[in-house]
Amino acid sequence: MEYWLLKSEPNVYSWEQLVHDKETIWDGVRNYAARLNLMGMKKGDMAFFYHSNAGMEIVGIVKISKTYFQDPSTEDERWVSVCVKPFKKLHNPVALAAIKNEKDLAQMDLVRLGRLSVQKVQKKEWEKVLEMSHTKI
Repeated sequence: MEYWLLKSEPNVYSWEQLVHDKETIWDGVRNYAARLNLMGMKKGDMAFFYHSNAGMEIVGIVKISKTYFQDPSTEDERWVSVCVKPFKKLHNPVALAAIKNEKDLAQMDLVRLGRLSVQKVQKKEWEKVLEMSHTKI
């Protein structure tokens, strides 16, 4: 299993909306590095759900429910989407400030590549964030 992080502005698409919808298409990604990450996702992989701009914290965990396919929000064949389902809300959200203050997360893409909307998360980073949130899977 691989681990990822997906960013969404809560006023555009929030964790609460995903829970309500039960599944969504992760579309609209227009960055080549993020596209490669979407293409690397496998069904069953897990991703942190990160509220960007407002909140700036990891709030939940999603599971990839469908691997990449043509992004339905564009006719441009270069862009892809995946489907995700909510898995678990974090017991305590983990703020970006807390992540930046944690030496074990200094190399996390969220710290190094802050603007990238779809990111890879290393297993040790995944486990550290879960520890920080007091969440068990």
